[in-house]
This record gives sequence, C-alpha cells and structure tokens, in this order.
Amino acid sequence: MTILTIAALGSILLSLVALVLLVVLLRRRTSGEAVDLRPQMASLEKGQERASRELRDEMSRNREESAAQSKGLREETASSLKGVNDSLLRQISAMMSQQTQQQDGFKGQLIGLTESNERKMDALRIAVETKLTQLQADNAAKLEEMRRTVDEKLQGTLERRLGESFKLVSERLEQVHKGLGDMQSLASGVGDLKKVLTNIKVRGNWGEMQLGNLLEDVLIPDQYGTNVVTKPGSKERVEFAIKLPGRGDHDDQVVWLPIDAKFPKEDYERLMDARERGDAADLEDAGRQLENRIKSEAKDIRDKYVDPPNTTDFAILYLSTEGLYAEVLSRPGLVAAVQRDFRVNVAGPTTLAALLNSLQMGFRTLAIAKRSSEVWSILGAVKTEFHKFGEVIDKVKKKIDEAGNVIDTAKTRSRAIERKLKNVQELPAGEARTLLDIAGTSTEDEESGGPEEPATPDDDKN
Repeated sequence: MTILTIAALGSILLSLVALVLLVVLLRRRTSGEAVDLRPQMASLEKGQERASRELRDEMSRNREESAAQSKGLREETASSLKGVNDSLLRQISAMMSQQTQQQDGFKGQLIGLTESNERKMDALRIAVETKLTQLQADNAAKLEEMRRTVDEKLQGTLERRLGESFKLVSERLEQVHKGLGDMQSLASGVGDLKKVLTNIKVRGNWGEMQLGNLLEDVLIPDQYGTNVVTKPGSKERVEFAIKLPGRGDHDDQVVWLPIDAKFPKEDYERLMDARERGDAADLEDAGRQLENRIKSEAKDIRDKYVDPPNTTDFAILYLSTEGLYAEVLSRPGLVAAVQRDFRVNVAGPTTLAALLNSLQMGFRTLAIAKRSSEVWSILGAVKTEFHKFGEVIDKVKKKIDEAGNVIDTAKTRSRAIERKLKNVQELPAGEARTLLDIAGTSTEDEESGGPEEPATPDDDKN
C-alpha cells in the first residue's frame, strides 16, 4: 500500500470520527441536554495530531523503503543490461568470425573456379583455332575443286550452248527461207483472190456467205429465212430475211425484215486510189460515183423486197467490210438520204451484229411474255385445285377428330371396366387363352411375360 493511500485512509477515518461526534452532539442538543464537548474535542485534536505524526512517520519510512527498492532495482537492471550486452557482444564476435571464415572459403572457391575457367577457355580457344585452321584448309581445297569443276562445266556448257545457238540460228534461217517461199505463195494467192474478187458474181457470193455466217452465229434457224419471196406473186428472192411477229396470233403469220449484201468494190477502190494520189478532182468524182452506187442499190432493194404489211417498211443494205461502211458513213447526208428516200438502212458487220443481238433479246422477251400467260393460267388452275384440297383437308380433320373422340370414349370405358375387374383374380396367360378360345398371342406379349397391366384409378384421374 502506498503512502498516498495510507494518508487518504487516515484522513477519511478522522473525518468519520468527527462526523460521528457531531451527530452525537446534535442529537443531545435536540434532546435538551447541555453537554460540554470541549474535552472530547481536545481529545479528538490530540488523537488527530497523533495520527498525523504517525502518518508522517509512516510516509517517511515508505519513502526510505521506496528509495532503497528503486536503488536495488536500478542496480539489478544495470547488471542485467550489462550481462545482455556482454552476451550480444560475444554472439556478434562469433558471427563476425564465422562470416570471415565463410568469406575466406568463398574467396578460395572463387579463385579455384577462376583458374579452372581460364584453363578451360585456353583449351577451348586452342581447339577452336585448330578447328578453324582445319576448316580453312578444307574450304580452300573444296573451293579449288569447285573452281576446277565449274571451269570444266562452263567450258562444256559454253561449247554446247554455242553449238545449240548455231543450230538454232541455222534452223531459223531455214524457217525464214521457207517463210519467204510461203510469202511468195501468199502473194500469188492474194493476186488470185484479187482476180476472183474482180468477178462481180463471186464477190456477191462472198458477201452473202459472210452475212449468212453472221446470222447463223446470232440467231437460231427458226428466226430467219434464206431466199425468201417477200412480195406475193414476185419472182425476186432476197438472200436473207428475219422473221418478226406481226399480223394475228398464229405463228405462221410473220413480217419479214429483208437484208441484202452488197460489195461495190470498184467504186471503193477508185476512191482509195484517188485519195492516195491526192487528186481532188478524181476524189470528188469517185465519191460521187460511190454515193450513186449506194443509192442505186438501195432503190433496187426497195423495189424488189419491201412490201408492207408483208414486210417491214424498211430493209437493210449490208456492206461486207468495215472500211467500206465507214466510208459510206463519212459521206455527208448519204445515209440519211438513203433512209429517207428509199427506206433502207445501211449496216456494216459490227452494226448488223449489234442489231441482230437486239432482235435476239426482243425474241426472248416475247417468248417470256407468251410463257408468262401460260404460267398465269396454270397458277389459276392450281389455285382452284388448292381450294378444293383445303376443303378435303378440313373434312379429313373433322373425321380424325371424330375418330379421336370415339377412341377417348372407348378408353374411358375400358378404364371403368378395369376398375371393376381390379378385385377379380387374374388367371395365368395360357389358361385364359384356353378359356376364352384365343388362338395364340403376339410375340411381344410372350417376350414381356404377359399382357399389359390394367390401368389404376390414378391413371384414370390423370
């Protein structure tokens, strides 16, 4: 117990004693007794002084004891700290000595590893240098051998290539010689062709053949005719005519588009010669003659072959070469005059091919339109039959629903019968068949061990 605690307890005791005395005095005063309290008060003061002295003495003794205890504790703590410090110093010294020994060991190992690596590196360097020397010697020998081989092969290849080149040049020269002979033959053939084309009849046949090939490439045989009489009662026949749909709905009632091939070679060559010479007078005269020839041919086509409504109100004048057609187009107003005065259109090979392709697309469009009406009729018939098919389907559905209702009724009755027969003892399968005179059972019943078990009332509720 500390000094402050003891002092506090003494003060509290003295206060309690004083309080008790005051209470006693008050009670006596209330009872009317005259009491002299001075002796008691003096006694209390003496007791309080005595308690105070004892308290001071006790407090001084406690201070001395506390000082002695503190001094001992300090001495003990100092001795303990000194022991701990000494122990730590000893441990640190041991650790430092151990670390020094380890460092010395590591140093020795490192020196050994360094020396070993140096020895290995020296051996490796010597081995690499030896290997490189051997490789260099081998490479030099191989390169020398390759050089000799390449020189030999190059010499042989060069000689072979030179021989092949000379042989090829000789063959080409021979082919050139043959080609010169062929060109001479071709020149003579061109001369023969020129002589042939000077014949008007042969030239006309060539133009008709070219026109026929063009029609055959673009159209089908049913879309055009050959040697057609376009005017009823006339003996004139046009070389080719295209069938166009026209009067009436029958296929045999058609409108013809006449096409006639012309090749005014003399007039065209006279014009080309005048243009090459640069003679303006001859050029103008040759151009005038070519225009008159084209107009004459167009008039002849109109008079012989154009007869509406058996034919179209125009015909086509086919020029066999693009150069001739370009020359006719270059004449100012010639094509427009031929179209206006004679109802004849001038066409070259390319223009006629484009026209025939356009007609082919038109024929296809007409065929599609004709087929579309047939398809529409078929769709109408299908619609009628499909309506009838829907009615039949409705009747079939009705019959199926009725059959389902009958089956549900039969199933309900069978379940009711099974509920009634639930308590009846079931006979073996063989005895039941004998009793009911059933001629055999199915394989499934035999394999499953008997007929299916009857339904329960729970099944009927479900």
